[in-house]
Amino acid sequence: MININNLFIRYGDRTLFDEISFTIKDRDRMALVGKNGAGKSTLLKIIAGQQLPDSGNIDMPSQTSIGYLPQELQHQYHRTVYEETATAFEEIKRLEETLAQTHTQISEYTEFTSAEYMKLLEQQAHITERLHLLGVANMRADTEKVLKGLGFMDADFEVPLQNFSGGWRMRVELAKLLLQKPDYLLLDEPTNHLDIESILWIEKFMADYPGSIIVISHDQRFLDTITQRTVEIVNGKVYDYPVSYTPFVALREQRREQQVAEKKQQDKFIEHTETLINKFRAKKNKAAFAQTLITKLDKLEKVEIDDVENAKIKFRFPPAPRSGKIVVKTENLHKYYDQLHVLRGLDFELERGEKVAFVGKNGEGKSTFSKIIAEVEKATEGNLEIGYNVKMAYYSQNQSDSLNSDETVFATIDNAATGEMRLQVRSLLGMFLFSGEDVDKKVKMLSGGEKARLALARMMLEPANLLVLDEPTNHLDMRSKEMLKFAIEQFDGAVIVVSHDREFLKGLTDKVYEFKNGNIHQHLGDIYAFLASKNISSLDELQSTIVRNRESLSEQSNTPTLSKQALYDLEKEIKKQHNKRNKIEQEISKLEQQIANLEQEMSDDAFYSTENIAAKLETYNNTKAQLDENMNLWENICLEIEDLEAQRPA
Repeated sequence: MININNLFIRYGDRTLFDEISFTIKDRDRMALVGKNGAGKSTLLKIIAGQQLPDSGNIDMPSQTSIGYLPQELQHQYHRTVYEETATAFEEIKRLEETLAQTHTQISEYTEFTSAEYMKLLEQQAHITERLHLLGVANMRADTEKVLKGLGFMDADFEVPLQNFSGGWRMRVELAKLLLQKPDYLLLDEPTNHLDIESILWIEKFMADYPGSIIVISHDQRFLDTITQRTVEIVNGKVYDYPVSYTPFVALREQRREQQVAEKKQQDKFIEHTETLINKFRAKKNKAAFAQTLITKLDKLEKVEIDDVENAKIKFRFPPAPRSGKIVVKTENLHKYYDQLHVLRGLDFELERGEKVAFVGKNGEGKSTFSKIIAEVEKATEGNLEIGYNVKMAYYSQNQSDSLNSDETVFATIDNAATGEMRLQVRSLLGMFLFSGEDVDKKVKMLSGGEKARLALARMMLEPANLLVLDEPTNHLDMRSKEMLKFAIEQFDGAVIVVSHDREFLKGLTDKVYEFKNGNIHQHLGDIYAFLASKNISSLDELQSTIVRNRESLSEQSNTPTLSKQALYDLEKEIKKQHNKRNKIEQEISKLEQQIANLEQEMSDDAFYSTENIAAKLETYNNTKAQLDENMNLWENICLEIEDLEAQRPA
C-alpha cells in the first residue's frame, strides 16, 4: 500500500497540489485523470521518486518495487531489441546474489531466537517470493511472449534498437516493465505508440497483472477495460471514485451540479448575511450580533466549482472546395526502403466525401502510404493520381515536431497565415484554447497536448477537400478528441485517418483498410464492424487473442458449479446487502428532506434575524455531512451487491 500524504506543490503563483492525500491499494487498477496541466504526470514522477514535492510525503513499505513509464524516454541504442529487453532481469540477478548471501548468513547463526536471525528469515522469504513472482524459470519464454505481444517478430530480436523508431523503442521499455512485474506499475500515456492489436494484447495482459496499475491515458476504451477506480486532479485537489472512466464522467457531472447548487445557496446566504451586518453593525444593541456574523463569514469555507475539462476546442473545418469524383487513386504502388519491401502493389481509390480509416500493426506501412498520398514521400514504383482540384491538408503523427520551438504561439500561426486569415489569427487560436497570455508563450514551453492543438490550428489556415490525418489524437485530451471527431464528421470533404483509438474511430468512417504484409484489405463500416469481422475470421494475429479468450470462457464455463450450501449462503448475503441498501436509501431520503426543510427556512429573510441562526446553520452542515457519508456507504454497498450477483451461476 502506498499512502500519499498532504502533497503540496506551487509553481509561481499557481498551486498544483494543495495538500492532496489518498491511498493506492494492493492490486489497484487506477486511472489518473484531469485536464492538461492538472499535474497528472507530475504526480507519477513523485510516486516514482523522480521529483520531490514542496511539502508532504509518500509512505510505502521499504521493499516496494515501482516501475515507471514516462511519455518520453532516453534509450540505450547500442543493444539489440532482445538484449535491451533482457535487462529487465537485472533485479533477478541481484536477488539471487542477495539470496545466496542470506543463506550463508543463516547457516552461520547459532542464536535461532535472536531478532537478527528472524530478520534474515523474513528477508529470505521475501526474496524467494519475489523470485517466484518474477518467473525466474521462464525468463527467455516470457521475454519472447511479451515482445511478440507488443508487435515484435522473431526476426526483430537481434536487430539493434537504434534501427527502430521512437514508438518501437517505447515498446521495448514497456516490455521491460511488464517483465519486471513491479508491485506498482505507473504508465503515462502507454497507448500513444501502440497499434490496436497491441492495445488489445496489453489489455488482456493487464487483467492478470499481479501488482497495482496506475495509468494516465486519453484512450477511454483502454481506461474502461483495465481500470476500476478513477482519481481526478482538479483545482489542486483530488476526487476519488470507485468506478472506471465512463461511469466516473456521469458521477463527476453530478458532483459539479451539486457544487453549482451549493455555490448558489452559499452566495445567497453571504448576501443575506452581509445585508444584516450592514444593517446592525451601527446599532449598539446589535453590534455583538453583527460581529458574530462577520466572524462566521470569515470562517466560512467557500464552495468552489471545479474547473473540470469543460474547455474544449471549438472549430469546424472550412467548407471543402469542390473536387473531382475521384480524389486519390493508386495502381500497383510499391515502396522499398533499401531491401525492405513495405508496400507491395497497392491499388486504392478514394472518392469525394468518403471517410476511411487505415489500421494495422505498426510498421505495416500505414504512415508510409499516408505520406505518399500527401506527396511528402515518393513511391518506388507504381502510379499515384491526385484528382481534379484536390486541395490537401496533411497532419503527421509527429506534426508538433515541425513547430519552431523558439517561436511564440501567435507567431507560429501568424507567420503561416496568408490573405484574410492574417486578420483572424487570434480568433483561430481562441478556438484551440489559446487566449490571453497563452499566445505569447514559446512553443518549447507547451505541453504535448498544447503542441498538438497548435499543429491542428496551423493545418486549418487553408481550406481543403482532403484531410490526411496520421494519429491526430495523440496527446489530445478527451474533450478535444470529441470536438475533433465532431469536426471530421461534419466535414464535407474526403478523409483518411490513421489511428489506434477505437473510441475515436467508432462511427467515423465508411471503410476500414487493414494493412498487413505490405498489402491492404478493405472492410466496409467503422472500426467496430472491422473488429467484429476479425472475431469471425481466422486470418490474422487478432484471431489468436480471440481463441485464447474463447478458451478462457470455456474453462470458466466448465468450472464446478456452487454447492447448494454455498449457493444458499450467497443468496443470503445478497439479500442481507439489499436490506442494508434499502435502509440506507430510507435514511438518505430522510436526510434529503431535512436539508430541503432547512434550505426552505434559509430562503426566508426572517431566518437571518432569529437568535438561533448559528445552531441552525450547524445543524444544516452536519446533516449535509451525514448525507455525504450515507451516499458513500450506499455506493459501496451497490458495488458489493454487483460483485456478489456476478458470482451467481449463469
